[in-house]
Amino acid sequence: MTAHLPLAEDEQATAAHEADDTTEGHTCGCHEAETSDPELDARLIPHAVRHAAIFGALDAVGVGHALVLVAPHDPLPMLAQLDQRLPGAFAIDYLQRGPDAWRLRLTRRTP
Repeated sequence: MTAHLPLAEDEQATAAHEADDTTEGHTCGCHEAETSDPELDARLIPHAVRHAAIFGALDAVGVGHALVLVAPHDPLPMLAQLDQRLPGAFAIDYLQRGPDAWRLRLTRRTP
């Protein structure tokens, strides 16, 4: 059984701030501010589930927001699948083109 002790005044202010879920564009409740585009390093994902994991992550990207994808090669096959699945939904900007990693910013244009 856990005992709940009263909070000091400064702890109460911190707790009240943490309970406030008004961080613009960020409503998951974790209270972390998003300061840059999230990055998904696909090199760390097993090949058998890599595209599915990337599509799942892209499904969570809101219109006007972006995800930076780090891939072990130029992800042209995955980009073709993405365009078949959601035609024109993402603007794609290459940030780095090899040799060890390809970094792309995928910005959601349409729902």
